[in-house]
Amino acid sequence: MFTNIQRQEERTGKYGTPRVQYLQELVSQFQNASAEETKEKIVANLANFAYDPFNFTFLRQLNVIELFLDCLTEPNEKLVEFGIGGICNACADPANAAVVTQNDGIPLIIQCLSSPVRSTVNYALGALYYLCNASNKEDILKPEVIDAIKSYAAAGGVSTSFSNLAQAFLDKHVPERN
Repeated sequence: MFTNIQRQEERTGKYGTPRVQYLQELVSQFQNASAEETKEKIVANLANFAYDPFNFTFLRQLNVIELFLDCLTEPNEKLVEFGIGGICNACADPANAAVVTQNDGIPLIIQCLSSPVRSTVNYALGALYYLCNASNKEDILKPEVIDAIKSYAAAGGVSTSFSNLAQAFLDKHVPERN
């Protein structure tokens, strides 16, 4: 459920932790964590917060989107999965999408299309759907990327979610397909 200031105050109560402070604490915990499992849990938690537009400004303020992008370069598939999930959730907002593109996130997201983890691929498709626009379509609509997305669109029998999301991407961003 999306949050607003009134709902946030109701949920946290008079002495509750303000959202920005709570998110800052999560970021600090991530930075200080050494155990991979702890990092995974924190990034998954942050990715869930990235779903709510109430948090978008806080995510930018605390450089959480950059943290998600850093996760895409990790060998840990769970960190990649949760990082791309956070990006997918956040980049529906144009300001968040701009942070992703300004920090060279598009090639990292494109790499996620070849992940062995299904949800990572789904999140990558969703992120590219939101990110593709006139200013960066040349970076996204490369032949190899379109071919990969076409293969997911054709995989309806294997995965309906891949197929539907890939088809939506093609319908919106690749109007004249072969």
